[in-house]
Amino acid sequence: MGLSHPTATDLVGAHVSTQGGVWEAPARGVAICATAIQVFTKTPNQWREPVLREGEVARFRAALTASGIRAVVSHDSYLINLASPDDALRARSSRAFSAELERCRAFGIPWVVSHPGNYIDDRDAGLERNARAYAACLAAVPGEVGVLIEGTAGAGTALGSTFEELAALRAAMPASVRHRVAFCLDTAHLHARGYDVIGALAAVWEEFDRAVGLHLLRCLHLNDSKAQPGSRLDRHQWIGEGEIGPEPFRCIMHEPRFAAVLKIIETPKGDDPVRHDRRMLRRLRGYARATGRSTGRMQAVAKT
Repeated sequence: MGLSHPTATDLVGAHVSTQGGVWEAPARGVAICATAIQVFTKTPNQWREPVLREGEVARFRAALTASGIRAVVSHDSYLINLASPDDALRARSSRAFSAELERCRAFGIPWVVSHPGNYIDDRDAGLERNARAYAACLAAVPGEVGVLIEGTAGAGTALGSTFEELAALRAAMPASVRHRVAFCLDTAHLHARGYDVIGALAAVWEEFDRAVGLHLLRCLHLNDSKAQPGSRLDRHQWIGEGEIGPEPFRCIMHEPRFAAVLKIIETPKGDDPVRHDRRMLRRLRGYARATGRSTGRMQAVAKT
């Protein structure tokens, strides 16, 4: 089975396993022909924090250099809720998020992708708590590591499902840390929230640019969806095989403004993660190379 190999401007990859140690992730990226990877630096569904040893940091940095992987981002723990009205949970979440920033600083990982929290009680109050906690964690871990706030599908009391809320989270932080805050968008989340990524993708980017600023979009999670548009259900599917279909992904891979934006898949791993991730990355690169009537038609539709 042939692989589609990366080009000089390609920044495409997947969330890869760190089983056995974070230093194993770059080789897994190479195995799927990725040039960018996303990792967990700790078990995402446990509060327990790993002890970070100097040798482990050196091992990861050496493995990354040897791999040729061009970009790495981490994703924070699923347990963290910086918007919670529960003081104890919010404090625990802040400690965990600060620890994530510290690990990334040590590993040389420049960005932590983070879902905004669940406000539980009052949306405005939750947004203020979330922004304050982000700012405090960034101030506690000085340096260049930043936060990529990820747009959500909008289920329940989750914050960050609209471009306006994403902008408000960043705007509520002090200028001293705001420059370390940018954004990640997920195609499946946009679709689930009701943004028309199928029929009016260009208009979606224009709306994001007005509300937030496209220059602040640093990462895209490219996932098709098993869910109906506007359902607010976060159900990932293989690219081109779900409700979104192939055309929006073709447009994204042809969009020159996204040449420097990391493109990470979080599609199903099935019974063979390497095979399926290779298959998806090969498909995306095929979209990037493709020209002709289909892509041109989609771009024309998206601009109407």
